[in-house]
Amino acid sequence: MTEMPTRRQVLTLSALLAPTLNGPAWAQDDKACALVFVHGKWGNTQYVGFFTRRLEPYCKVRVAEAPWSLRRGYDAPYSRALDDMAAEVKALRDQGYRRVLVGGHSFGANAAMAYMARVGDADGVVAVAPGHAPAAMYARGIGKDAVDKARQLVQAGQGSETLTMEDLNQGQRKSVRMSAEVLWSYFDPEGLGHMPASAAAFKKPVPLLWVVGTTDPIYRGGEEFAFRRAPPHPASQYLVYSGGHGDIEQTAEPVLAWLKALP
Repeated sequence: MTEMPTRRQVLTLSALLAPTLNGPAWAQDDKACALVFVHGKWGNTQYVGFFTRRLEPYCKVRVAEAPWSLRRGYDAPYSRALDDMAAEVKALRDQGYRRVLVGGHSFGANAAMAYMARVGDADGVVAVAPGHAPAAMYARGIGKDAVDKARQLVQAGQGSETLTMEDLNQGQRKSVRMSAEVLWSYFDPEGLGHMPASAAAFKKPVPLLWVVGTTDPIYRGGEEFAFRRAPPHPASQYLVYSGGHGDIEQTAEPVLAWLKALP
């Protein structure tokens, strides 16, 4: 595994209120930074509204409703979600933004990682409380029968067949229905949703900010789970805060400080 020359910062309350990241002074330039940010599983754009508004004075943020929102309920495959992100990135570049990053919370962070592996044209990745772990779900048997059936149907050219499976989101389970093609795109244990593989497949080295709470289940995986699998970049950072998966409001200031400090 490659060594990543990055800093690990544990965020205390004082650090959250007064970030200490070092870097060049931020130029007050309204075209310097833009971020395509994606919400988490069963959520919507409002779930990340407070967080993204805190970044807006310095970085233009675009948040769109993803296929895994509560309203849409997996109405399109994972590849479509990444295509939508690519369109947002292009639109921001066409507007003159010189640095365009992708990011997200929970499943949205998963998508940002997948985007960098599949499309790879972003200038950085902001992964806040990364979530959605199809490999772990499959290993525990959660939705396994449906995933196996989806694989068979897709391979047989019958991906439009509808399946029901048990989905998992931070300990909560819910029955969901979608086509075999869509189900396989999200829950293939080695597919787009597998963050370790996505990190290792980044198309180029870019700054990666991985933000995780001490009581978030993914915290137990440490830096080795996915963060250190990404191509090394001197501006990448692994930030730890005291809190859980949904406590992202307190991370807005450190994320903003990281954005300001990018070279």
